[in-house]
Amino acid sequence: MKIARKKKLKENVAKLFMWCAMFVVFGLVISVIWTIFSKGCKAMSWNMVSKLPGGGFYIGKEGGFLNAIVGSLYIVGASTVLGLLVSIPVVFFLNIYLKKGSKLAYLARLAFDVLFGVPSIVYGAFGFTIMIYFGLRTSLLGGIIVITLLIIPIFIRTMDEATRNFPRDILDASFSLGATRWETLKVVLRQIAPGIATATLLSVGRAIGDAASVMFTAGYTDSIPTSLSQPAATLPLAVFFQLSSPIPEVVDRAYAAALVLTIIVLLLSISGRFITNRFSKNKV
Repeated sequence: MKIARKKKLKENVAKLFMWCAMFVVFGLVISVIWTIFSKGCKAMSWNMVSKLPGGGFYIGKEGGFLNAIVGSLYIVGASTVLGLLVSIPVVFFLNIYLKKGSKLAYLARLAFDVLFGVPSIVYGAFGFTIMIYFGLRTSLLGGIIVITLLIIPIFIRTMDEATRNFPRDILDASFSLGATRWETLKVVLRQIAPGIATATLLSVGRAIGDAASVMFTAGYTDSIPTSLSQPAATLPLAVFFQLSSPIPEVVDRAYAAALVLTIIVLLLSISGRFITNRFSKNKV
């Protein structure tokens, strides 16, 4: 009886710690979201999302942050397309062309795991070093390249997990019917489409919320870039620069930009979770 009571007491204490930890995390999330929404909604207006900042992003009181919205869409859209073009062939090569248990596949996955954990500011410093070496200035192209490098490990890790869980019997059946590797790739691509969608949403969420890497490579501007050689503003940098302004109107614009960014990230996270759960339920 004493042993049973001790085990029950330990179990209750462990449950208490788990509940406390859950409430702490949940409270922090609610606190962050409440702060952004309460301050951002007060400053939000149609002008914020439809006009460019007037008089400078740090001291100007007029306008909004349309430049940051468009710049984020340019960088994230282009880097997502480039990331998919690079990641999908790598994932197929690791899972279709290489044999199961291949040392090359193991080393490649290990390398991508390391790249996945590298802080974004390191990517920014790397991109900045390369740009200095070639005599390039901060530009939209620099931001696209460094964000592409940042999200490629996310693409590969997520899609690789979906492909590795793909039933090997289907591959064997495809090859036994005389299908080529290219024809088999089409079958696999249709089956792992939800995994690719999840990887895309996770990568876009990481890309659109990153500030450290684009600070070194994309720069910042009050205007919308019309070429790849011009600097580009992003929503995270708009929050970073404007929040440190001594002018209340500029600080309000920063909270409005933070609200837009938070809503985008929340929608991407919820969509990614929905697709992941639906994909898991449909597994055989």
